[in-house]
Order: sequence, then C-alpha cells, then structure tokens
Amino acid sequence: MERVAAIQINARLGDVAYNLDHVRELAEDAANQGAKVIAVPEFFTTPIVLDDCVYQCALPPENQALDLLKEIATNYEVIIGGSYLEKRNGEVFNCYALVRPDGTVTRHYKDIPTMIENAFYIGGNTAGIHQTDMGRIGTALCWEQIRTQTVRRLKDKVDFLMTGTHWWTIPKNWSIFKSTFAKMDVENLEIFRSTPGVLAKLLGTVNIHASHCGSVAGKYPILPWGRWDVPYETDLLGETQIIDNTGQILARRTREDGPGVIIADVDLTAQKPTLELPDRFWIPELPSTIKLMWHHQNILSKPLYKRAKKERKI
Repeated sequence: MERVAAIQINARLGDVAYNLDHVRELAEDAANQGAKVIAVPEFFTTPIVLDDCVYQCALPPENQALDLLKEIATNYEVIIGGSYLEKRNGEVFNCYALVRPDGTVTRHYKDIPTMIENAFYIGGNTAGIHQTDMGRIGTALCWEQIRTQTVRRLKDKVDFLMTGTHWWTIPKNWSIFKSTFAKMDVENLEIFRSTPGVLAKLLGTVNIHASHCGSVAGKYPILPWGRWDVPYETDLLGETQIIDNTGQILARRTREDGPGVIIADVDLTAQKPTLELPDRFWIPELPSTIKLMWHHQNILSKPLYKRAKKERKI
C-alpha cells in the first residue's frame, strides 16, 4: 500500500504568484501527511475563462510553476504533477508536468482543448505515459477523461492514473432559458462526479484526481471574432477524488468543502478492467444540449487563438 494525495485549489484568475503559493501550502501539507504521490489540478496557475489576463499566464518551458513542482518533489521525495499553460516553439499547450523525486520531468500535452480553452492553446499529441520507480503513470486532463481515445491510448500500458480537471458549471448569471440551463447543470454535475470512477473501472487502475473549487467570471462568446461576448459567471465543481482500482471512492472533496487535501492508502497495482469501453467518441452519453455548447464554443474560440497570436498576446 502507498499513501497518495490529491489537492483541491481555489485559484485566482491571472494571479500566478498567489496560485503557486496556494499550491505550495497544500502540496506541502500532503507531503507532511506522508503522501508519496501528489496530484495537482489542471491549470493550477490560473483558472481559464475568456479574459486577456489568461494570455499572460502562458509560461516558457522552464518556469516558476515547474520550479515549484521540482522543489516539492526533491525536498519531500515525492512524485507530483499538474498542468499549466506552456509556450513552446511559438505555440501554447496545456502541459501536464510530472516530476519525480530526483527532479526529472516528463510532460503530457492535452489532446483537444475544451470549448473556451481553444482561445488559449492548441492540442498536443503525446501518450501521457510516465515511467517511474512506482510504476507506469498515466495522465489525462479534464475532458480527456470522458473520451474513448484516452482509454485506448492508456489501456494495459499504465499501473495507475494521475488526473486533473478544471470543470465548470453552466452559466449561473444568465436569466434566459433558466429551465434548460438548470437541467443541463444537473446533467453536467452528474457526469463530472462519476468521471474519475468510470475511468478507473475502464482501465482497472487507481485514479488520483485533483480539481478546482470557487467561482470565476469573464466573457462568453456568442458570435465569432468578438462581435458579441456576454458576461459569464461560473463555479468550478470540485470533486477531487481518490479512486481505487475497482472504481470505489476512497477519499473525496466536494466544491462545498473548499480547498484542501485528500489522502488515501492504496494498492497501485492495476487489475482487470471492470467496465467495457463503449464504441463511440464520448464515454458517457452526453446530452445533446451539452454537445451543442461544446461545438459552438469550439468553433467560436479557435479564431480567438489565431487573433491573439496576430496581436502578439501569445
């Protein structure tokens, strides 16, 4: 049995220095409780919403966020990983950096940006498999966890998972379509709550899943090229979880619990999957309304990345 941890953060938009201090405090708490593996959320340097300040949070390959992970890994002799926006060769990626106790680093770049994320980075093409002294670690970020292609790239190739999310609610400040949005919000939360456990069952592995809580506000594109953006307020859904290799929740932190650390002692050995992979793009049956929002925001957000490059915001 190994002691593992996942941290849940309440990050501030665009405030990298504050967010790194926040992560440091929680990660050191986890290490002091004896955790040998510590999962940090996706986008631990800033929440993501349509706001120009996010462009300023893209970091070079060698950066202060990576330095923090290296410091914690080497000082406490732990494996630690999480994601941030990384600028490399003129493009920005959602980079999951995994650091070992000796300070060595391997990276995974998220495959497909989710909705408004397309305004800030492009997709990568990595396996997300990290060889370590504790076994082969698979990494997946947010909606990678609900795509069948993620299971195909990791199945029978990893011993356990370190995952992270930055999963939001449906807009909470809009007065139109209240009943539709209320239904979507319930469906969205149900999908998210079950996602770490479903992925663990599909792969037969422990899933150490870190997440965000708190609120964030920015803009939401309605028409292309910034012709019509509306104010957008959302909550980040929490659900930091440690799942065993049968899909059972061993530790959990909801958004109502706020920021903090969860700890569990787990068997990191993979076993036979207990759930069959469906033959479709998405693992869950996504409601048509959520699919529509996904396509709409993808289409409107991709040109914003190109415009940001042209305007040298990237």
